[in-house]
Amino acid sequence: MRNAYSVETVRTAERELMARLPGGALMQRAAAGLAAACADLLGRVYGSRVALLVGSGDNGGDALYAGARLARRGAGVTAVLLNPDRAHGGGLAALRAAGGRVVTADGGANAANANGGAEAAVARADLVVDGIVGIGGKGGLRPDAERLVRAVRGILVAVDLPSGVDADTGEVRGSAVRADATITFGTYKPGLLIDPAHTHAGALRLVDIGLNAHLPADPDVEALQHEDVAAMLPRPSAESDKYRRGVVGVVAGSARYPGAAVLAVSGALRGGAGAVRYVGPAADTVIARFPETLVHSGPPAKAGRVQSWVVGPGLGDGAAARHSLEDVLASDVPVLVDADGLHLLPADGDLRKREAATILTPHAGEAAALLGVSRADVEAGRLAAVRALSERYGATVLLKGSTTLIAAEHQPVRVNPTGVGWLATAGSGDVLSGLIGSLLATGLPARDAASVGAYLHGLAARRTTAPHGAPIAAYDVATALTDTWRDVLA
Repeated sequence: MRNAYSVETVRTAERELMARLPGGALMQRAAAGLAAACADLLGRVYGSRVALLVGSGDNGGDALYAGARLARRGAGVTAVLLNPDRAHGGGLAALRAAGGRVVTADGGANAANANGGAEAAVARADLVVDGIVGIGGKGGLRPDAERLVRAVRGILVAVDLPSGVDADTGEVRGSAVRADATITFGTYKPGLLIDPAHTHAGALRLVDIGLNAHLPADPDVEALQHEDVAAMLPRPSAESDKYRRGVVGVVAGSARYPGAAVLAVSGALRGGAGAVRYVGPAADTVIARFPETLVHSGPPAKAGRVQSWVVGPGLGDGAAARHSLEDVLASDVPVLVDADGLHLLPADGDLRKREAATILTPHAGEAAALLGVSRADVEAGRLAAVRALSERYGATVLLKGSTTLIAAEHQPVRVNPTGVGWLATAGSGDVLSGLIGSLLATGLPARDAASVGAYLHGLAARRTTAPHGAPIAAYDVATALTDTWRDVLA
């Protein structure tokens, strides 16, 4: 599991750790990890050119001490000070003692400047270290910092997180660094895992500085990894039959959108449940594609016993669709509501009165409609949006998008790390809904079913579009789920 903690939590943990260490020891640990990562990226340190973009916070100190280590290994290191009067004194002294140069962002010099000013040093560098703003920074880059970042031609490495992004929320308000790699210390920060900031971070590398023992058990944000998903996947026993493994009911499709029913069923058949029961007007189309499906014309309450329901994909917005949703929500089993079902949710919005769990799976546009805000607001503040939806509706919410987020009340938000851009294709959400509904039918709790489903769905898309990236269709993702499941277990 990748755990991420808020700035306040990280700073509290750092203070507790620093109280037990000699002065400056924690910064030296961070600088050593940063220098090692930069050396790996350079490949050959001796003779390379490194520029440090140094702000007034501890990130600037980390950059200066790391630069000193690289200078002692033969790199030509130039520190560009954006706020010379507030630069870290110990770091500056260490860099100078190691033979590094120091210039100011406006082109002036605090040391010999015979080889040109700040922009020239940045443009010539093989590697540039972003130590402009720390994890507490808010808002975009200032003009002098933005100008220097635009001059970068080499590898750009961010210290702890890219300057200009919000560490707690993943929001980007203004200009921000787009790093090739981010070296973060002690623990991940939520903004490193959540878009739009996640796209600014590049490759992530976590440096252990001894912080774990001082962090709380529950993070603010977490991301599953293979071993976490493998531990959650349902496994039938020798005594299992199709009913003991769970039956998932799918209420989807319409005369206009019969394909939505087919795609939702395709995901449900590969999600671990023992049987799929389809209810709706697309029964003939579903049976023609998947003869193993149990079908019923409806209403859902008379279709037979299920352990979970999926309702909404391609359902339409007429009276029949509304009645189907009401029927499903009145059941005593977990329900996943997607697509058209989201538009038909009751006006009071509170699903806590249901006896079993409910999962909502909106994309940004649907989330905006549910919250009464703009789509741009949701996309800019995804973490706040998914939390607000979960709180308002009393449901587990899976917010689809460039980084899919899963929120449930009083629990850490989960970030799915496996998605790819090619998943933005018609019908892929229908496959995901069926898959998650099937996992619900096996007995997985709502939050785990949503998280595991999103993880497998993203991996299946990666598998389908690999190795070089190519367009995929939703059904391609469904057919790749079995091999993806096998890969995770292996």
